[in-house]
Amino acid sequence: MANSKLIVVEGAQGAGKTTITDLIRHGLKYTNLYRLCGTSDSSPEGKKKAEDMYIDLLDYLEKLENKSINLLFDRTFFTEEIYCRLGFKEYSFTDVYDKLLDRFSKLDFDIYYITLYVKDTSIFEERLMRSGKAVPKYAKFNIESSINQQNEYLKMAEEIKDKYPNIKVYNVSTDTEEGKEKIKDILNF
Repeated sequence: MANSKLIVVEGAQGAGKTTITDLIRHGLKYTNLYRLCGTSDSSPEGKKKAEDMYIDLLDYLEKLENKSINLLFDRTFFTEEIYCRLGFKEYSFTDVYDKLLDRFSKLDFDIYYITLYVKDTSIFEERLMRSGKAVPKYAKFNIESSINQQNEYLKMAEEIKDKYPNIKVYNVSTDTEEGKEKIKDILNF
């Protein structure tokens, strides 16, 4: 296994991904941060666009193996699968997701999959009160949606942990500052 880290941070809207990925980016030397949000095309044609985009991403990651840099992602193809599982898209992404995850697990990096969550879901209300942002209908900020996303992300984390022992899977609560300290401990910075 390479010494470079490949870190994916996932979680529901309002779980703290931007805060945590910024913390990691500035705390872990030689780290590039990528923020992906997928495609807004929820039609069946959007599936092919998403598939092509994430295959290209894996091609890119393979080119960066053994380059002595850490790669940090705020969302990737895991989000596409979650949004499809929750019915926000008009298609199922599971067949593509399974192939992408298998390929992802074989990358020559020290791979971390971190799911952020909140124990006290009332925190979502405070965090989701974002004004002035235009978002697609499937991404509208609301507490119920974030709770449903969080439940599905936590389920996904367990699925990954069970099937891919080489991927280091962590669930980190961001209710308090302790979540930031746990991230620092996990990634050793």
